[in-house]
Amino acid sequence: SYSSKYSFLSSAVPPRFPVRGYGFCMAALFCFCFLSLLFQLNGGPPKILQDIRQYLGKSTYLDDHGPPTLKVLPFPSQVVYNRVGKCGSRTVVILLRLLAEKHQFNLVSADIHNKTRLTKHEQVDLMNNISSIPQPFLFTRHVHFLNFTRFRIEQPVYINIVRDPINRFLSNYFFRRFGDWRGEQNHQIRTPGMKDDERYLDINVCILENYPECSNPRVFYIIPYFCGQHPQCREPGVWALERAKQNVLDNYLLVGILEELEDVLLMLERLLPHYFTGVLNIYKSPDYKKMGNMTGTVRKHTPTLEALQVLYHRMRYEYDFYNFIRDQFHLMKRKIGLKSVSQPPAYSPAFLRDLSRRTPEPLNENEELDTEDLEDANSWLVKP
Repeated sequence: SYSSKYSFLSSAVPPRFPVRGYGFCMAALFCFCFLSLLFQLNGGPPKILQDIRQYLGKSTYLDDHGPPTLKVLPFPSQVVYNRVGKCGSRTVVILLRLLAEKHQFNLVSADIHNKTRLTKHEQVDLMNNISSIPQPFLFTRHVHFLNFTRFRIEQPVYINIVRDPINRFLSNYFFRRFGDWRGEQNHQIRTPGMKDDERYLDINVCILENYPECSNPRVFYIIPYFCGQHPQCREPGVWALERAKQNVLDNYLLVGILEELEDVLLMLERLLPHYFTGVLNIYKSPDYKKMGNMTGTVRKHTPTLEALQVLYHRMRYEYDFYNFIRDQFHLMKRKIGLKSVSQPPAYSPAFLRDLSRRTPEPLNENEELDTEDLEDANSWLVKP
């Protein structure tokens, strides 16, 4: 019928709103968009939204859903390698030079060897200089740990490598006197003030007669690199040891051990691929081997077992720290599932454990060492 036909048409036509209601809706939408824009520009909600939230209650999205996922950068763009002396640093620096050219990151290698401890102003100047390097960068220098956050500067990613403390000490002792395979004369130029009686001083005499070079605090060397710039970091003891361990846990992406260098390189490739991809292939290449072989210390030989006992006791804090680093490194390898490619160390761990149980005091002058002990003493140290 006519009435049913027009009732159907009237139901199909959308309802009409008054102009006043339409304007109110548009104004509300505009206010919502404007306030949302203010929220984003100012880093927080405007006061009116805060008042509304206070009126409705203090429950937030975070209360119901937890914190949002942190934005992670594609890769760390600021890396600091505060390299420890005679712990393979020259080997790694050669690799870094090749990698920087390959991966196009900025490598800044400071050749300052005798300025590891800095004043407060020197620390700030160095940290500002490091932070101003165009990213991505890797800065490396022989320097004790710098706490960037203490001076409200963005903390970079730290990496490092350590070595068996006695091995490191022996390498440094003979390197200062005779250099490496690049030539003895070059190193005599580097230490012109060293007299012949010091240059050719028998290392056993140095250790057993308590020369400064072979005693504390000179042999307390590795821990200050991780403890930091505090004066107490240079005093052998538990305080410096524990602070160094905590800094490693809090600030270092990786601290490897030289005895497992190939595994260290694999870990760096896994953790910092934009810097270290392909590093193991470079390390094993014939061209690199020619350069790397020139960094070995010459004229190095092992002290007697008597001297090793004394030295081991003087370095007990260094060995505590080294064992901590080794355990942390092995733990990280297991977590990542890294299959080891490094050769086992050239010394027997049982010998080290046996050495630590022996008396730390020197043997009597009339007491003779067994031939077997002497052979052990000359076999446990890494030769390179």
